[in-house]
Amino acid sequence: MYSASDLRKGLKIELDGEPYIVTDFDFCKPGKGQALYRCKLKSMLSGGTMDRTFRSADKMEKPDLSEREMIFSYQEGDNYVFMDGESYEEVRVSGEALGNQIYFLDPDMECTILFYRERPLEVTLPFFVEKVIAETEPGARGDTATNVTKPAKIQNGYEIHVPLFVNEGDRVRIDTRTGDYADRVSKA
Repeated sequence: MYSASDLRKGLKIELDGEPYIVTDFDFCKPGKGQALYRCKLKSMLSGGTMDRTFRSADKMEKPDLSEREMIFSYQEGDNYVFMDGESYEEVRVSGEALGNQIYFLDPDMECTILFYRERPLEVTLPFFVEKVIAETEPGARGDTATNVTKPAKIQNGYEIHVPLFVNEGDRVRIDTRTGDYADRVSKA
């Protein structure tokens, strides 16, 4: 059980039987009366947001959340199948729930899956993955004075912006949290 004084950005709480994450938080102490805690909450199930004000005496439930390390196995239609390395139990996560993360999945990749009452909510990939550039335009030599980038596609069709010195066949590191180029690992 959480009290209103425990509220902070990133805290996960349960209201009306649904898990929420606090995305914005503001503390207000008026001249008289109780302190107010204004929060912006995002539903972890539907993705919708709402504003809620709590008084210092209010209590919130802790949601029934659990995290498990799982290994990506294969794609089955629109679902992506993850397997528990110890129990060999399989969990299916829809491509819609994964979003752009589907472009960064590799076979046998270890991921962390957040469950709410045994229902998968979100998948956390490793922060960086390495991919090969499948197609890009050749860069102009000597243009390194500014941070000029060009579009490039990795093998599965995802488009990123890379510096001019990156060519086809180069292996690059991509930040999975933002989907942006991080650095070049090796030349073709």
